[in-house]
Amino acid sequence: MTDKSRKTPKADSKSPAKPGTQTPAAAKPAAAKSATAKKTAGKPKAAPKAAPEAGAAASPDLALLRERIDGIDRHIQELIGERAQFANQVGKAKGKLAAAVDYYRPEREAQVLRRVVDRNDGPLNDEVLVRLFREIMSACLAQQEPLKIGFLGPEGTHSQQAVYKHFGHSIHGLPLASIEEVFQEVEAGSADFGVVPVENSTQGTIQSTLDMFLTSKLKISGEVELRVHQHLLSRSGRIEDIERVYSHPQSFAQCKAWLREYLPKAEKIAVSSNAEAARRARNADDAAAIAGASAGSVYGLRTVAGPIEDRPDNTTRFLVIGRELFTPSGNDRTSLLIFIKDQPGALYNVLSPFAKRGLSMNRIESRPGHTGRWQYAFFVDIGGHVQEPAMREALEELEELAHEVKVLGSYPVAIA
Repeated sequence: MTDKSRKTPKADSKSPAKPGTQTPAAAKPAAAKSATAKKTAGKPKAAPKAAPEAGAAASPDLALLRERIDGIDRHIQELIGERAQFANQVGKAKGKLAAAVDYYRPEREAQVLRRVVDRNDGPLNDEVLVRLFREIMSACLAQQEPLKIGFLGPEGTHSQQAVYKHFGHSIHGLPLASIEEVFQEVEAGSADFGVVPVENSTQGTIQSTLDMFLTSKLKISGEVELRVHQHLLSRSGRIEDIERVYSHPQSFAQCKAWLREYLPKAEKIAVSSNAEAARRARNADDAAAIAGASAGSVYGLRTVAGPIEDRPDNTTRFLVIGRELFTPSGNDRTSLLIFIKDQPGALYNVLSPFAKRGLSMNRIESRPGHTGRWQYAFFVDIGGHVQEPAMREALEELEELAHEVKVLGSYPVAIA
């Protein structure tokens, strides 16, 4: 029942931050460089060094290096422009289509990004390169019309970060009040796709998302894995002022040990999202919010401490929901909703068709089936795509064993 295709996030070696501390890893090298620059500023120029001995490596010429970089930048820009032109031609080759969603192919994007990872020999890491190429593809697609993406709002939520990670920034984001509303807007066609949280690595499944699939006709077309850092944010930036803390229940659970140590007497008030928590906290000096750093920027809050999540590998998985199934990408996952018959060994029976064909089960979750008292449905993730022969055969056998089988989606496994 292991998911060999899903990458496990590398654990951050840093512990949750104490109040008044921030631990942005990327800030340290910049600070060091700044300090070095200050030390050297204003000093008289050193005397010219003697010519290097024969065989010694000469220092690179700074002006020449910058000239080479400028040339590379021009070439990159020309190639991006050329790529955009070809993207336009692809659109024309598809004929006259109704909207941007008709041009979007998640399986094609997944294949492109996997090749980016396969080609990468550094020095930039996979995540950085995938983000760069995602933005290029996003901008090229938006030439026709930006995709409309619904997510759990308001502005500044982790769901919004997941949207940008999966679709890039050249989209039209629709912040919505609830997960149910995200489903409704996609079903109605007001949004092309939606992004909803489905599980957290430390706190488990988001039940409200699974319950929507019991009645929704929408399909899963992608997944996003987002490393989640929680910060304590307030208007004053002083922990001694804080008497109450707002946050989403999941975030409270992810930070409960830190809160128990540093804010044991503060009132904890659950709200619909972390961005909503930040919006409320901006109105009083004695209030604070647990949210992402981006929410602090949106709502003008200062960081009291962060990251404060109890586990450094805290990761949330999001699902991309749409109105159709897409073709295989080559490394896919299929999500099923299975209503079992009430009989001995029922669960074993419905899983055996996949085991016999070497299909790995990645996750299983039971929920009340809403079909009768004590009737349950099982959400199951299986490695593979419904169009692949082994999966087709397993599903055909499963139809005889289960009361009902619903294919929720076959979609590319999350990349970087």
